[in-house]
Amino acid sequence: MDIIFLGGLQIETIIGIYDWERETKQTVILDIEMAWDIQKAAVSDSIDDTLDYKAVSKRIISFVETSSFYLVEKLTVEIADIIRHEFNAPWVKVTLNKKGAIRGASDVGIIVERGQK
Repeated sequence: MDIIFLGGLQIETIIGIYDWERETKQTVILDIEMAWDIQKAAVSDSIDDTLDYKAVSKRIISFVETSSFYLVEKLTVEIADIIRHEFNAPWVKVTLNKKGAIRGASDVGIIVERGQK
């Protein structure tokens, strides 16, 4: 299976359990890998035969910008579910980075994998 990916997608959202986090948007950074058989697209050279990563990114940006979750776990699982169910990706890996959430750590977040490669 082939992998289509989006890397370093930065989106502002309400995320967190503390009062200040419920009022101030923070940046989350997403790396998304999606399994997809690209053979048909490689032959046809047509966007209709592949997973349109621009459409995926627009959908995820819209969803995350308007969301308001307490936990990164919930947000990350919801993103994975959107990609699997709305775009029919058989497997997805979503890495969500909430930089600066822990003093002294450059990166903190969660990785969710769903489906079969």
